[in-house]
Amino acid sequence: MKYRAEIDGLRALAVIPVIFFHAGFEIFSGGFVGVDVFFVISGYLITTILIEDIENKRFSIIHFYERRARRILPALFFVMLVCIPLAWLWMLPSQMKDFSQSLVAVSLFASNILFWWKSGYFDADSEEMPLLHTWSLAVEEQYYLLFPVFLMLAWRFGKHRVFWMIIGVAIISLLLSEWGWRNEATANFYLAPTRVWELLAGAIAAFMVQKNGIQNNNFLAALGLTAIIFSIFAYDQSTPFPSLYTLVPVLGAVLLVLYAHQTTFTARLLSTRLCVAIGLISYSAYLWHQPLFAFARVMQISAPTKIVMLCLSLMSIALAYFTWLFVENYFRNKDKVGQKTIFVTAFLGMFFFSALGVAGHYLSGEINTGKYNPIYPLTTENLGNYVFDNRSLQLQSWNLLRNISDNPRYSVANNPYDDKLWFDENDTHERILLLGNSHSKDIYNILSQSPKFLADKQIARYGAQIRDINNNHRFWGSRNYQEAHIIIIATQYKPEDFIMLPEIIKRVKRDGKNIALVKSIFAFPGESASLSLIDTTILKNLDLKIEQLALKVNQTYYDYYQSNKQNKETLRNIKMLKIARAYKIPVLNRMDYVCDDKAKLCFAVDDNLAKNFYDYGHHTLNGAEYFAHIKSLPDFLAPLSSANNK
Repeated sequence: MKYRAEIDGLRALAVIPVIFFHAGFEIFSGGFVGVDVFFVISGYLITTILIEDIENKRFSIIHFYERRARRILPALFFVMLVCIPLAWLWMLPSQMKDFSQSLVAVSLFASNILFWWKSGYFDADSEEMPLLHTWSLAVEEQYYLLFPVFLMLAWRFGKHRVFWMIIGVAIISLLLSEWGWRNEATANFYLAPTRVWELLAGAIAAFMVQKNGIQNNNFLAALGLTAIIFSIFAYDQSTPFPSLYTLVPVLGAVLLVLYAHQTTFTARLLSTRLCVAIGLISYSAYLWHQPLFAFARVMQISAPTKIVMLCLSLMSIALAYFTWLFVENYFRNKDKVGQKTIFVTAFLGMFFFSALGVAGHYLSGEINTGKYNPIYPLTTENLGNYVFDNRSLQLQSWNLLRNISDNPRYSVANNPYDDKLWFDENDTHERILLLGNSHSKDIYNILSQSPKFLADKQIARYGAQIRDINNNHRFWGSRNYQEAHIIIIATQYKPEDFIMLPEIIKRVKRDGKNIALVKSIFAFPGESASLSLIDTTILKNLDLKIEQLALKVNQTYYDYYQSNKQNKETLRNIKMLKIARAYKIPVLNRMDYVCDDKAKLCFAVDDNLAKNFYDYGHHTLNGAEYFAHIKSLPDFLAPLSSANNK
């Protein structure tokens, strides 16, 4: 296969936005599309090699896997090896457990499956996972395992038919991704069936180039470059991915592969020395950037500054150069590393990292990890019922609903159990249905444990993002909606929610039901993946007794609440209140039970320092029980008495 410098330049265009996106530079809001560009490049290059080998009757599956092992594994194993001591020094036991699991998954080419199971790519806690980015390598590795076998078996039907088979599979995969982002968004993002069409787009381009050569078309090449650049700056985390939106960067890359002849302006631009140099080390740069960013976030109490992240971005490029020079090039040299050596190295590496990962998973709480983490004292001090690990508290907060539904994966939306009837049809008490995202879960946890509330009411939940509740949504046909008297919407309102909210209100009223809205809860500092204001306050006041420390935390929360009234939630609530007034429907305010103006306290913890929040505003299970019995809960519920808004 003839070398194309512009392809290395395209790699540079892919990797730099990915790095800056993960570094948190908002201008690169769609930088994640660089991964999709990489998929196209991989599909094109691999298919070109396979076609040439098959047609020249020199194809060998062993030689193919050997080339892939030389290309992928040495640099990957080297980065993983460097991460291990850093993880032991800096990561707390819960983080070390997650890291250990990822060691096993990466070694078995299944990290995309692990990360799908555990979290979403844009979740806050994902930023502290050093090997999160290897999900894309897993997708490619799964493709490498299956695609050559498919091509070898299908070739007997003729090259033309194979080409159309690939197009057919690509269309099916694309349509599956379009269904997936609406129904199983996390699986859609991570798993190969909804990603393979991007690799196959590169494969289709390979067939076309192999037949017609690289075409010289300045306009189409420039259009391809423009499409990719547009995606990088126009897309953001709310853009469904992969989906039809992904066609823009994918087709952009395909156009460059097909029409960026070396004489075009676009090819000359991508073939500049700097672009090619970055492209050559792009794989190692991709490997290094996420561990650097993750460990920086693990080691700092507050988020790293932009300057720190920029320095780490440049550091990933520097480390990539040395890795490319001394690791990648060394193992690619067949004179220095023979076939047997590369396979032995691969199997030993897979075994070593898998064994280490299993050990870390089971022993993470016993091997004293994270001693050099600045927040280590929070994990070792005897602090009453305080639990440091916000992530575990977040997971536990779903236990009530998971136990009721008998579904360990019951979550924000798309829960089959929500379509069943929760209400007791023989009970004449008023039936209230909570509709919304994780904030509706919090209110359900409170009300389902409140004796005063349950004395004359029934409660159920339907999990969904408000922006998704269109006229065809299955919510309208659910048994709980059909039987409910009052619908309470609880969410953290986003612009897309405000677009849909009036239509939902009108539909509920037409159906003869009452409706109420819950304000977005005030946002205190905190993320489930890291520290909250509770944690930082405790860390600064470890010399106090438990009762004094609890009072200090709750006073700190109240002071923050009073001095930061004009935060982002205020603007959201102003928009929501305008809609509520327009349709004359009641509004509930969660701060009525969270804070007490007379006592000048917000109840972030109980008297024994158990957390009521695991992040900026979501309740722990302890918090739900605490607020279920708080005297001010009736103040929160009082607007329901005026919910006669038919």
